[in-house]
Amino acid sequence: MSGLWTPSGEHVPSGDVEPETDDDFGDDLDEELTEEEVADELRRVRAEISSTPVADIVANHAVGLWQLAVLHLTPEAGAEPRLGKAGLAIDALAALVDGLGDRLGEHAQSLRDGLTQLRLAFVELQNRAG
Repeated sequence: MSGLWTPSGEHVPSGDVEPETDDDFGDDLDEELTEEEVADELRRVRAEISSTPVADIVANHAVGLWQLAVLHLTPEAGAEPRLGKAGLAIDALAALVDGLGDRLGEHAQSLRDGLTQLRLAFVELQNRAG
């Protein structure tokens, strides 16, 4: 089973979740699953998610917002930064990081640092543009 990447490192959920194998995915994607098999898979996924600390999942989503902001601040060569879109991603990240603060546990400081770096980069690019 793969882990969940968080700012503080990889987290592998613990609990009664069985590890995934290559057989779990099968070679025939067209194979129809029975309702019971679908229900079993949903139970397995729910168990995996519920065994992962909520702070880890929220931090993982926050990292996704950080990545989105970076994507818009550093577009392909020759393209201008998309400051409006980057600003929205930065503000969304700030809502999580500033709003939740230390409730993010071990991830709080890393996310605060990342948010600060984004804000500084945004202001620098904004000053260059205007």
